[in-house]
Order: sequence, then structure tokens, then C-alpha cells
Amino acid sequence: MTDPLLKCTTRHIRIFTAITQNNNLIEDSDHLTMDLDPDNEFLWENQAIEKVQNRFSELVESQVGQELSDYVLRKIGSDLESYIRQMLQAGEVSYNPDSRVLNYSMGLPRTPELL
Repeated sequence: MTDPLLKCTTRHIRIFTAITQNNNLIEDSDHLTMDLDPDNEFLWENQAIEKVQNRFSELVESQVGQELSDYVLRKIGSDLESYIRQMLQAGEVSYNPDSRVLNYSMGLPRTPELL
């Protein structure tokens, strides 16, 4: 029997026990795949994307040797949401004015220019 696909969905992060192949998710209990900001709520510079990817890798590495569960994925997703919020507050990412819905889901950005 194969393990079911585990997933975590937060507002800005989706994590799956899968790999991507030809834009499709293929179940793979040995790999985690992250979909960052699937609704394009933020504007991302490559450096900011790399920071989130590196943080994701760190969080995954910290779980090595532990059972992979829904709880672990939710914890990683929640930690990444907090990290993105910190980046927004620091001005490293910004809201996308062309987003489908501009609702400031993580609060207004707080940069020195706005304080």
C-alpha cells in the first residue's frame, strides 16, 4: 500500500509530498515540493524567493529522522508564513497591486519610509 499524498495549504504556501513533472504533481513520499504564493499576492525578487526556498530547506532538514506527518507539514507551512510576514514588514517583498484581490492579508508593510 502506498502512503497517501500529504499536503499543507496556507494562504501563501502549499507543500506536497510529491515531485513536479511536466507541471503535474507526482506523489513521492521521499520529497517535499513547495508552491510559493500561488495566487501571486506579492511581488518577488529572485533574492527573496531564494531566501524562502533556503528557509524551507532548513525547516525540512530540521525534521530529518522524524515521522513526516500532516502536523509537521503544517508547522513548516506556518513557519514559512511567519517568515514571509517578516520579509513583508522589512520591505523585502511587497504586495502585488495587480493581484486578483488586494486585501493586505499580512497587514500593511512597515518600512522606514512609511513609519
